[in-house]
Parts: sequence; structure tokens; C-alpha cells
Amino acid sequence: MLIPYREALNQAMREEMRRDDRIFLIGEEVGHYQGAFKVSKGFVEEFGSQRVLDTPITEAGFTGLAIGAAIAGLHPIVELMTFNFGILALDQIVNNAAKIRYMSGGQLSVPIVIRGPGSAAHQLGAQHSQSLEAWFCHVPGLKVIAPATPHDAKGLLKSAVRDQNPVIFIEAQLLYGTKGEVQEGEYTIPIGQAEVKRQGKDVTIVAYSKMLLLALEVAELLAREGIEAEVVDPRTLKPLDLATITGSVKKTGRLVIVEEGWRFAGLGAQIAESVYAEAFDYLDAPIVRVTGADVPMPYARPLEDAAIPDREGVLAAVRQLIKGGH
Repeated sequence: MLIPYREALNQAMREEMRRDDRIFLIGEEVGHYQGAFKVSKGFVEEFGSQRVLDTPITEAGFTGLAIGAAIAGLHPIVELMTFNFGILALDQIVNNAAKIRYMSGGQLSVPIVIRGPGSAAHQLGAQHSQSLEAWFCHVPGLKVIAPATPHDAKGLLKSAVRDQNPVIFIEAQLLYGTKGEVQEGEYTIPIGQAEVKRQGKDVTIVAYSKMLLLALEVAELLAREGIEAEVVDPRTLKPLDLATITGSVKKTGRLVIVEEGWRFAGLGAQIAESVYAEAFDYLDAPIVRVTGADVPMPYARPLEDAAIPDREGVLAAVRQLIKGGH
């Protein structure tokens, strides 16, 4: 069935909350307002205010509360109105959620999902348009997921809820209204499993979250020029399915990595280093990264567009790589 991304997330949480009454949703306006992006539509009516908890504007507070609840045996889903606000909860996420299993010698676990919108939308300004996934990937103890399609969003969110470790689940804001096929019935997608979204032989394009849609669009345009691009979606950023990525690179001999985040110390740098280590002898050209600009996100629309990877930028990167340039 063809459904929006937000509905896929709604289905995943609804199914899991019906399956296990230890699961609850907590965050700002998740209850009676049904979520800032209507992901929790209908939840208060079905599950009640004891399992769908509206909170004050205090990310550190309700994230810490949820971590404590997870340690005590519940399975909280924390919705951040935006991951930009998650910065306020970093102490709880990094120093508590990510470390308690290790520091307790495995005696305690923190089965918590922290989810919500990330990356730029349209003219939200520098403080509300950041792609922070590389920050969370840097922290041992956290799993990080950034699905691009409704099918993947549903299957991976269900897996995240069932995981016994803290999971960061980032949903690009501009994806909520996008539609895609979602199979009916029960299914999950394993955490840490990438997927080849398009087969090709000339170049590999690795992209995740909303950049995947851009990569697929570029691949279709390249096909008209006789260039067959293989598009790989990591889906899970940590743990990273390097085997699928390197398998594609070994076939095509070229790699372009597209990410919306900042270039310096970005996730693409880690992917490139890993591919160089595992598949250097198979590369016919240097790896190319297409990233967001290393600037605070501008508010003016033309400048915002210039700071985010676009179709022409990715096309140019692939064409130069195919021609042997860098």
C-alpha cells in the first residue's frame, strides 16, 4: 500500500505499543496535538495519557526521565520536536543512555528510542536546520538510523523499539509527506543492513535519508547519458554495513558519497576511510564527497539552496569521476 512516511512511523509505533504495554511515547505535544508533524495521530485516543505523555519544554528533563524508565524495565520512545533541540539533552544521551550498560558491567540496559526530525527543511534558519547524525555516530553505545523511505522507516523503527540498546532514529523533516510502498502485515528490517536501491555498473553513489531521493533522481538522469549508477542506502549509519558498500565499489570501481551534513569530520569521511581500507585496490579513481557547506545554514532561500547538495552538484561530481577527474 502507498502511504506517507509519517503514516509508516505511526503504524510502526502503534503496532509495537499494541504488542507490548511497556512501550510508551513521551515528548512535547505528542499527545493531544498529535505531534508536531502528526506522527502520533490518534495515539491518545487509543492508548491514553498514561502511555502518551505530553511534557514541558525541557529536553534534558524528559529524556532523562525516559532513560530512568528504560533502566527500570519500560521501553520509552522519546520524540524530539527536532534533533536540533536534542543538543539540550546531549548530556543525558551521551553520558547516561550510551554508557550505562558498559559502566554497569552489562547489568543494566537502556532500551530507548530517541526519534524526531533532522536536517534542513525550508528556511528554518541556522539553529533549526542542522544534520547532526555524525555527532551521534561518534559515540560508542549508540545505534543511529536514518531511513529514507516509508518502507524502511516502518521496518527499522519496529526493530529499534525492540532493541535493548539506545537508538537514535533521525527522520528528515522533508520526508514526512513523501509516499512509498509499505507492505501489509508484520515485518521488521534488521539494524545494520544496507540496501542497494538501484543496480549499476559504472559508479556507486552512497546516500542516506533525504539525500537518497536526490541520488536516485541523479541516477535516472545519468542513465540517459549512458552512465549506470548503483545507489546504496546505508539506512543504518551505526553500525554501518560496510560489506554492502564495498561490495558495490568493487563492482563499479568508483564512489561518490552524498550527505547533507557539514563536510569537516562528516559521516562521509568515515565511509570513505573505511572503503579505502577495505577496497583500495578496486578503485579506479579517488572517492568524491558531495556535502553540505561548512557554514551555519542561511535563512535566505537562495543561500540555503546553495548550502545543500543539489542535483547539478551530484551530477557534476559523477561526470568528473567517470572522466577520470577529481
